[in-house]
Amino acid sequence: MTRLAGVELGGTKAVVVLGDERGIAERVRIAVSDADQTLASVADQLAQWNRDAPVEALGIAGFGPLCVDPERADYGRILRTPKPGWEGADLIGALQAAVDGPIALHTDVTAAALAEGRWGAARGCADYAYMTVGTGVGVGVITKGAPLVGQLHPEGGHMRIPRSPGDDFPGSCRFHGDCLEGVASGSAIEARTGMVGDKLRNDDPTWAFVVDAIANGCANLLLVLASQKIVLGGGVTNARPWLVDRIAERCTRLLGGYLPFVTDTAPIYGAELGQDAGPRGSLLLAERALRHPR
Repeated sequence: MTRLAGVELGGTKAVVVLGDERGIAERVRIAVSDADQTLASVADQLAQWNRDAPVEALGIAGFGPLCVDPERADYGRILRTPKPGWEGADLIGALQAAVDGPIALHTDVTAAALAEGRWGAARGCADYAYMTVGTGVGVGVITKGAPLVGQLHPEGGHMRIPRSPGDDFPGSCRFHGDCLEGVASGSAIEARTGMVGDKLRNDDPTWAFVVDAIANGCANLLLVLASQKIVLGGGVTNARPWLVDRIAERCTRLLGGYLPFVTDTAPIYGAELGQDAGPRGSLLLAERALRHPR
C-alpha cells in the first residue's frame, strides 16, 4: 500500500500521522509552541518514519490564514496571525526535507472537509461546505470535488451576520468584534459566560444566541454556494450534537422557503469523523500530492 504522512497543525497541538488510503496506522501528538521549535519536532518525527521506509507523499493541514496557492511565492506560509511566533512561518520549507515525496498543503478546515466527503457526513457529495465551531469558526468549501480557493481560502468564520434580539455581547474577534466567530465560537462562549462551553448547562440562554448566529452563517453559505450539504464539526457541536438539529431548524426558518432545494429542513448535518477529520484529511492531501505533484 502507499505510504503517506500527514500533519494537522492546530492552535495548541500538532497531530502527525502515518497511514494510507485505508486510514491512520501511527499517530504522534506534539505540543505547539513557537514555529521553529514545533516544526523542528514535526520534521524529526517525519524523518524518523522516512528512514524506516520512504514516505511517498506528505499532506499538511495548517491553521490559517495560510497561503494555499501553489503559484504564489509565499505558498505554504502562515499569513497575518495573532498567534505569537508564527506569522510568516514557512510550513513547506520546514518539512520538505524530512520526506522523499511531494507535499500538498491546505487549511486544517479544508482537510477536514475533504475527509468528511470521503468517509463522513458528506459522502457522495461533490458540492458541500464544512464549518468547524471550536476555539474559532472556520469554513472549508468543496466545489466539484475540489477545495474552493480564490485570492485566499474561504474565511467564512468572519462573515457578518444579523444579531439576535436581546444579544448585546460586543463580540470577541480582535479584528471584527461581532462577526460569526466573534459571537459563536468556543472563545466567544467563554468570553460571554466566564466559563468554557462544556461547563454550560444545555438550558443556558447563551445557546440560543449561538444557534441563531450559526444558523445565519449557514443560511448565507447556502444562498451563496447552493451546496448539497453543510457539515458542522468542531468541539462545540461535537460535544452537543443536539445543537445541529436546532441550527438546521432555525436555518430553515431564516431561508423562508426561498431555495428550491430546501424542501423540508436545511441540509445541515453533524460531522461523523470527530477529531480524526483533520488528520485523515491531511492524508488525503498527501494522496492529492501524489496525483498532482507540484
